[in-house]
Amino acid sequence: MSKVKKRKIRRNVSVGVVYIKATFNNTLVTITDAKGDTLCWASGGTCGFKGSRKSTPFAGQCASQQAAEKASKFGVKEIEVKVNGPGSGRESAITALQAAGLTIKSIEDITPMPHNGCRPRKKRRV
Repeated sequence: MSKVKKRKIRRNVSVGVVYIKATFNNTLVTITDAKGDTLCWASGGTCGFKGSRKSTPFAGQCASQQAAEKASKFGVKEIEVKVNGPGSGRESAITALQAAGLTIKSIEDITPMPHNGCRPRKKRRV
């Protein structure tokens, strides 16, 4: 019995959702369809940056350019942007998405904010 290989279907998505997670150490850009299934992703690390350079705005810009190129193969033209986290790659990542030729419909900040929830960890002394 030979195994029948299932062919991967090329999805054609016109509207995507871009999640930008900008931490202090890295910037992750994930592009999903409207349902939330991941089409492609990129980060400062996948663009070849190491260590503290991953957290720079330029690394965030490179990551979103790379993700936008991958997403254009799926036919994504319009995007909704959701930004999460306090990192330095936030604005540059959004600008790079615009420069890549994607139409931005909305920008939303989804950084979780406590309504006085858990006790925060002790302050860093540098």
